[in-house]
Amino acid sequence: MSELIISLDDINPVELFGVNNSNLNLLKKAFPDLRVVSRGNKIKVNGDEEEIERFKEKLDQLIALAGKEGVLTERHVEEALLNIPADNLFPEENGDEVLVHGRNGLLVRARTANQRKMVKMSETHDVLFAIGPAGTGKTYTAVAIAVRALKNRIVKKIILTRPAVEAGESLGFLPGDLKEKIDPYLRPLYDALDDMIPIDKLNYYMQNRIIEVAPLAFMRGRTLDHAYIILDEAQNATNAQLKMFLTRIGPAAKCIVTGDLTQIDLPKNQVSGLVTAVKILENIHGIATVYLTEADVIRHRLVKKIIDAYSRLNEQEGK
Repeated sequence: MSELIISLDDINPVELFGVNNSNLNLLKKAFPDLRVVSRGNKIKVNGDEEEIERFKEKLDQLIALAGKEGVLTERHVEEALLNIPADNLFPEENGDEVLVHGRNGLLVRARTANQRKMVKMSETHDVLFAIGPAGTGKTYTAVAIAVRALKNRIVKKIILTRPAVEAGESLGFLPGDLKEKIDPYLRPLYDALDDMIPIDKLNYYMQNRIIEVAPLAFMRGRTLDHAYIILDEAQNATNAQLKMFLTRIGPAAKCIVTGDLTQIDLPKNQVSGLVTAVKILENIHGIATVYLTEADVIRHRLVKKIIDAYSRLNEQEGK
């Protein structure tokens, strides 16, 4: 049995431990064989020497990350406990740029290697496809790229759109008017914006159509210029819809198309437009594709395992 006392001299323990010790409790759960006691700015750890060393390594990671991010969240702790490679938690200096200074001190950065690739490719290509499973940060990173472009006056507006495809529920039976029926499909886009823009400024942008969030069908007939346009959940767009969307882009516009080819909710007799588009547009100059993987998942620590389990099931079923 060994004992280690760690002094937290370079960080406020409250910021490290989280609200109601939420961060510390996650850390304790990850090391059930250790006895961890915190008092003031000190942590006392008792247990196996090798386990204590692993605990200290994770704690040092989190302290360094808190210094970089300004705010340490439960998601940061979960990422560290997933054994995410150090270059994902601590990006290289040339990829460490803050995309957006968000609400409540949140610093929005590309968090993984492929997210950083998204940022880099978006700077050199006018159309970017970001393909990957749920939780890889495709939408969040795309929105951050667009918000940065708006704040830097590279574009005059942001247009966020999704196909309103029913995923097991019937749209017609949802209560409310058209906006109330459609808004749940667009909620992930609103959530990302909420993180990155103060509420009063976001309301101003929305009221003055500087930021638009609308179903894909509403794009028909428009020419979208001087704008950053994001099509999310593009796997649920048909060939005709995706062609319509991509041909809306004006000469001074940029576009990111995100999608998950493992979650297509179209009827079985319809081909996903995203599958077709990635295949036929891959060699066109100015268009790039970034593939995100399970290694980029930054949601709850179990999400990656869930994705792996379903991938194995699909392989067994020959999908």
